[in-house]
Amino acid sequence: MITTIITFIIVFLILVVVHEYGHFVAAKKSGILVREFSIGMGPKIVDLKRNGTTYTLRILPIGGYVRMAGLDEQEDELKAGQHVTLTTDNTGQVTIINTSSKVQNLMGIPVDVTSFDLQDKLFIEGYENGNEDEVKHFEIDHDASIVESDGTEVRIAPRDVQFQSAKIWQRLITNFAGPFNNFVLAIVVFAIMGVMQGAVPANTNQVQVVENGVAQKAGIKNNDRIVRVEGQKTDNWSQLSKAVSARPNQKTTLEVLRQKQTKKITLTPKLASNGSKKVGMIGVQSSMTTNLGKRVLYGFTGTWQMAKSLFTALGQMLHGFSLNDLGGPVAIYATTSQATHQGFMSVLYVLGFLSLNLGIVNLLPIPALDGGKILLNLVEMIRRKPLKVETENVITLIGFGFLMILMLLVTWNDIQRYFF
Repeated sequence: MITTIITFIIVFLILVVVHEYGHFVAAKKSGILVREFSIGMGPKIVDLKRNGTTYTLRILPIGGYVRMAGLDEQEDELKAGQHVTLTTDNTGQVTIINTSSKVQNLMGIPVDVTSFDLQDKLFIEGYENGNEDEVKHFEIDHDASIVESDGTEVRIAPRDVQFQSAKIWQRLITNFAGPFNNFVLAIVVFAIMGVMQGAVPANTNQVQVVENGVAQKAGIKNNDRIVRVEGQKTDNWSQLSKAVSARPNQKTTLEVLRQKQTKKITLTPKLASNGSKKVGMIGVQSSMTTNLGKRVLYGFTGTWQMAKSLFTALGQMLHGFSLNDLGGPVAIYATTSQATHQGFMSVLYVLGFLSLNLGIVNLLPIPALDGGKILLNLVEMIRRKPLKVETENVITLIGFGFLMILMLLVTWNDIQRYFF
């Protein structure tokens, strides 16, 4: 139980941190200020400030986030009447605005705020030391920091370093970089698996037969090549698998190449279930190769084959949607639990599979997902002007609400499936 929980946390953190790191790097390269990079959620344990970004470790190991200037942030971080403590440099410019009661600065200047602008004019005005006879004006340094209520110190967000100030292509790349990193992670994981396993599927029409399976009983032998299924050409394993899967309980003629001789063998694929779909199976497996180059390239070939399967599954959902086709945190935990008991290679497979899933799902054109943001970027490029902030916020809010409702339904469905 403990091992499963630890494995689940590690896998989940790797997926999220790799995803968010993609956004982080792209934003930095685009001149967008990344105010915070958090590992975990909830109350802060520790923080470290480097090159304008505050790196935080938070108590709940269930994800993380990248906080970009001007994106999904509260409009005002200060309020009129709020008491703050200001730290200034030798020119009198404010370098730190402390709004937290958890952080004490005895050498700072206590000010009751009357007005401010942290985005354009960069100033703060107020009563110094409670003296309401005079309003003091303080200029704010462009790279000043603000200590938030929980004690976390982050950079302020002037207009020129905000997300919306970047060029449209830079914002598009920043939105795409998260899913892209998940694809890279999947490729790396499958490449590692290919090297460690010592052999990988050759992705040819050459097969290995399963003992007492339909194929073996029909006369197919190891290393035979199935070149056609009911007249349909099958050059590789993917085509072969797809052609057979489409014919459950249907009499099927195969053309088999054995030692340069072609034979016709007739059999009936056995009916099997793949989730909610009925498929045909004849009891054959892809032949394996031990070639080192192909084992390394399995990072790409394995990822591509799995991606095609996921796209096929998404296409099938359009013709008949079921909550059983989806899985949330409970399903991920159950899958991780099974993989943990099966060993390290199974955990690696789950990591690669989930990373590819996360990348693809995030690119769906649903508001609040990266794909939805990319769609808005493309609309802006076509219109040559951005949508109104209010319109974009409403679209994002609708998308977020839809995702939350879907997540609740999927989670409840998963609990019923796995526990009842």
